[in-house]
Amino acid sequence: MEIPKQIEEVLEKLENAGFEAYIVGGCVRDGIMGKTAHDYDITTSADPRETERVFSDCRVVETGIKHGTVTVLFKGMSVEITTFRIDGDYPDGRHPENVSFSRNLNDDLARRDFTMNAIAYSPRRGIIDIFGGEADIKSRVIRCVGEPEKRFSEDALRVMRALRFSAVLGFDIEENTKSALLQKKETLVKVSKERIFSELKQLLCGENVKGVLLEYREVFAEIIPEIREMFDYDQHSKYHNSTLFEHTARAVEAAPTRAEMRLAMFFHDIGKPACRSTDENGEGHYYGHAAKSAELADKILRELKCDNALRMRVCEIIKYHDIPVELNHRAIKRRLSKLGGELFCDVMEAHIADDSAKQEFTKARTETAREAIRIAEEIAEEKPCLDLKALAVNGGDLREIMEPSPRMGEILGELLNEVVDGTLENDKAALLERAREFLRSKG
Repeated sequence: MEIPKQIEEVLEKLENAGFEAYIVGGCVRDGIMGKTAHDYDITTSADPRETERVFSDCRVVETGIKHGTVTVLFKGMSVEITTFRIDGDYPDGRHPENVSFSRNLNDDLARRDFTMNAIAYSPRRGIIDIFGGEADIKSRVIRCVGEPEKRFSEDALRVMRALRFSAVLGFDIEENTKSALLQKKETLVKVSKERIFSELKQLLCGENVKGVLLEYREVFAEIIPEIREMFDYDQHSKYHNSTLFEHTARAVEAAPTRAEMRLAMFFHDIGKPACRSTDENGEGHYYGHAAKSAELADKILRELKCDNALRMRVCEIIKYHDIPVELNHRAIKRRLSKLGGELFCDVMEAHIADDSAKQEFTKARTETAREAIRIAEEIAEEKPCLDLKALAVNGGDLREIMEPSPRMGEILGELLNEVVDGTLENDKAALLERAREFLRSKG
């Protein structure tokens, strides 16, 4: 298994000082899967004070000394080193009440969540795998270490971690682990909203997200009760061939693997049940559902402690996800002026994901959205004036011809519209003359 030179040297320093030392957890799992790990956790028989002495020539930070963790800044790399430990009881369903240090690696591996994360490796001793994690990785199975109910009772976040791993890695959850996970889903109330959202965000970006959303929908309803109404909701629409929640899961999977896009598609139709009307033929219509969905998404994302920038972007995509698409430069320039280039392209991606998850005949419309993106990129290369910052006049210039007033902003907006439409040149003299015309026409 290839590991960075600095990590090898850290292991070697601990070994040369008379201690056992291994990389452990996700980095070993990734190595077995042939992936490049981004973080390396080291576990050792040395207690924290012994570790500090081994690395007395380095800067050492006591990041989690109570739980046996110190961070060593070694040759430009920040390395977390944790002592073998045994966890005490978990009275709050999240954190051990106490930990005791051990000299036995098996004790440390036995406290971990899933077999695929309970594998250790060192260049000297090779792979240490007492729970069959390597076989589970090769079989693409997520299995709890030891008793599943106990594992989920100890730390409720493991419920979301199991689903995240399933979505991201494409692994199935072993039957006993699945049964315990579903039994313990209500314990998610013990987990902070920030931690739940972190797992949800990563999960939604997984390649196997559709399967996980559909199979474990009741778990997601524990953290977002508003989605339960979507589960078996028949949209009675000629455009749809599935329930509202299945359409949502398919749209999420069809979206680009960026958090803002996956979250937007997860919430894009959540407002539909509140907006339904039915015509004389029994066809369902959902006028205003985009705005309602954006409103609900904003509320839910605030509750989940989503950061403001991401929340606002997600809600903007939802708000405009069903705007009409016109394939002409003038119409697209107007959209670009209103939304900006990045948001416009995200909205078109939402169109594509949405139509990809409907009846077969709607998939032809995805080409229209793709062409709109192409035209938008073509327009962007021309660097046209699409916002007030690029307009050749500003409020200061208008003071030459009028007294300061709210009307200034209105005139600047009208000038911009004409420039965007191509009926007025973005030239200061031409713009000021047109502004005078506006003033004369208004008396």
